[in-house]
Amino acid sequence: MESHITVPSHHEKAETEPTEFEKNQKRYQDLIATFPHTKGWRMKGPMIEYGGCWFIQLLLEGCLHAQEFFQARSFDLLICSSLKTGTTWLKALTFAIINRSRFENISNPLLKRNPHELVLYIENEFAFFPQVDALKDEGNTLFSTHIPHGLLPNSVAKSGCKMVYIWRDPKDTFISMWTFLQKQWLDYGPLITLEESFDMFCRGVSLYGPYLDHVLGYWKAYQENPDKILFLKYETVRADPLPYVKRLAQFMGYGFTAEEEKEGVVEKVVNLCSFETLKNLEVNEGDKIREDIPYVHYSNSAYFRKGMVGDWHNHLTPEMAARIDGLMHEKFKGSGLLEHDQ
Repeated sequence: MESHITVPSHHEKAETEPTEFEKNQKRYQDLIATFPHTKGWRMKGPMIEYGGCWFIQLLLEGCLHAQEFFQARSFDLLICSSLKTGTTWLKALTFAIINRSRFENISNPLLKRNPHELVLYIENEFAFFPQVDALKDEGNTLFSTHIPHGLLPNSVAKSGCKMVYIWRDPKDTFISMWTFLQKQWLDYGPLITLEESFDMFCRGVSLYGPYLDHVLGYWKAYQENPDKILFLKYETVRADPLPYVKRLAQFMGYGFTAEEEKEGVVEKVVNLCSFETLKNLEVNEGDKIREDIPYVHYSNSAYFRKGMVGDWHNHLTPEMAARIDGLMHEKFKGSGLLEHDQ
């Protein structure tokens, strides 16, 4: 499906009171113009370096806005991840855990709405779409971000809110990211080749990258404050989700009771949020899009490709795999991360 969806300028929108973001956007753009730029994975989408990490223009504007205005509260939960590491699944699980007493399985909003519509990014919806339901609901405590740990809003640390971080084998992360970007609707020009993208990924030039630094930043934060950060690995949770979903619920303050476990509530949450269940829902099929915002960059189905472990075997040569494995072992050496059982 070809679609050239661009972000409307303030003048193209209906005459309404400008949002907090719109009041500050020009200031962000002027600041970003002074940052280092390099070619991106798409011909018309340059990468911009900020704080040792790489962004595209829109998301960096959103990041700067979140740093300035997002006010985390002590009871909030922030779902943190890099791109394509299990974010959609983790959003579904956290939403289902928190709301399990509010909804019967058949009435759960996850059956009618994409998880990204229910758990919002602080560098995306918070900046660009402050009118959406979850942001207007003061009872909502779930937020998410791809922002590296060192660039999180100061309010996150000050509030003492909890965070859950999920990471994934960088080989599968790269393949998932490259195939995901092929489904993007923004008119940023053609995607560069897999080989070129892989080289840039290995050199750290990828959205919210360097990826390995992103993982290591949250790992170090977890080591310093394990009561406030739950650190998960996609492959481990995928292999045996039940104990990790129980651990996740306990960490969030919504632990399953013995009665719930006896009644199979944990299994129901796992099944409701499974890749197979979510992918085959009508809302996540074909070209359906979320309807709570005026423009989108991806169809809902783009967030559900395979979800499998080891798909990189179908795309990367042994030499490419060896290169990225070598980089990972060098980066994580001595950190204890590779020995972590999560």
